[in-house]
Amino acid sequence: MIGTSIPQYIFIRICIFALRLITPLSIFYVSFSLAEYPTSAGERFLLTWSIIEAAFYLFVYIPRKRALQASAQHPPLLEKEERKALFWKCWDKIPHPEYYISRWFLGARPGEVRRDNVKEFYEWALMNRGTESEDELVRRAQEDPEAKIEEEEELKEYVDGVETMLGRPIPPGRGPAKSLRLTIDEVNMRHRPVVWYLIVMFVDTFTAVYLRYNGFLLHRTHLRSALAIFPPRPASLFTRQISSAPDLSYWYRPHTSKTRLPILFIHGIGIGLMPYSQWLIGINKQDPLTATDGEIGIIAIELMPISFRITGVIKSPDDICRQVNMILERHGFDKVVLASHSYGSVVSTHLLKDPATAAKIGPVLFVDPVTFLLHLPDVAYNFTARRPRYANEHQLWYFASTDMMVAHTLARNFFWSQNILWKDDLRGHDVTVSLGGSDLIVDSTAVGKYIAGADLKSEDRAWKDLEWKGEGIEIIWWPTADHAQVFERKEGRMKLAHVLREYAKRKEQAEDDWF
Repeated sequence: MIGTSIPQYIFIRICIFALRLITPLSIFYVSFSLAEYPTSAGERFLLTWSIIEAAFYLFVYIPRKRALQASAQHPPLLEKEERKALFWKCWDKIPHPEYYISRWFLGARPGEVRRDNVKEFYEWALMNRGTESEDELVRRAQEDPEAKIEEEEELKEYVDGVETMLGRPIPPGRGPAKSLRLTIDEVNMRHRPVVWYLIVMFVDTFTAVYLRYNGFLLHRTHLRSALAIFPPRPASLFTRQISSAPDLSYWYRPHTSKTRLPILFIHGIGIGLMPYSQWLIGINKQDPLTATDGEIGIIAIELMPISFRITGVIKSPDDICRQVNMILERHGFDKVVLASHSYGSVVSTHLLKDPATAAKIGPVLFVDPVTFLLHLPDVAYNFTARRPRYANEHQLWYFASTDMMVAHTLARNFFWSQNILWKDDLRGHDVTVSLGGSDLIVDSTAVGKYIAGADLKSEDRAWKDLEWKGEGIEIIWWPTADHAQVFERKEGRMKLAHVLREYAKRKEQAEDDWF
């Protein structure tokens, strides 16, 4: 993640402008060449490339954009008592009520958010409503009037709860405010030229060579699945290792240690494993016990739909957990240290809640997690709705938020009530949460206070300076780090690698837990 300086702002805006200009210029050049066919080799190459870019936009991007606007398949609705319990649990963890309402309603002023607006928001947030037509709503009310009355009473309780939280009355009726409802709003994506995907392919290939040189082996999916990814992955053609999971490829560094646990890593949204490669290699490279005990094994799962590729939609949480378990079983791992970054914390949340995989997870490292306090609007608003101003915000907006498959993953497969993680879910685990003080996505201060057990409304700062001991739930605070920047800093990589090596020593403790 780049910074916020003026030179960086100019650089990122030029990069975005240049990439967005390629397609319209290509269409213009193709149209121009119809009148006068180019004669030189250079002009013919330029025409060929322009045709490729124009065809990619017209016959790949536009049809796929339309297809990806299809309605989300929401998870099963929580029971009424579960919904109420979740509402009040979230209600108790909202440090700034006016900010909470304003951000979920896209910056609306207090008078613009009225009772019907709040009701509509919770119809989506807790009841999976929002896509029905007026006729469907009327028909459902006529078929089961008692259920409709109960639903209205439940929604009234939520609106009254928000009113109590704000400490002021919410005007009746409906105001002009529009709430952020990710899974029913339009999937906000932007076109990428073929040139961009060639850059992605180059970076992916370079990363593959670097990882392979340093002892990692790619386990690709079956050839048909591996070839259904654009841009193509040359590394998939140069490996004989096949993943036991049908939809998950991964990189594996063999586990030779006899006394320590292996590591399972889940990456975040971005250009695959490239940002983490130095850190992953450094876990063993800087390990003083390698010579006597052997190396710590590392499995780094690849999630293609959030890696700037055009591919199939991301699998359901149950499918991902099942396939991760298949990978662990293949390598004979009964216990692992779990590490994840950013969106990877979503997958980690489901691994911790799924009975089959939860039993295999020991200590946990979260870096820039997005799942804690997910009911707060920061993650959803900052990633999908914020109008970018600074260099890092423009980078996030164009290269991540509006990527075709990333946008679809967040808009049609990201359900906050299913993905939220509470400290209660971490019982029995030693956990470290690494947070950046300048995170442009997560309200890292609020998350840090929550993890530390401090009052979210207090000015307590003592938790930021606590020494890491490797016991219980702990925080590592990086005062000036933005989202993912800890991996760009040598100090950050070394510290996080040290945490994993210390956690990997818990094998004997883990074996005691089994019996």
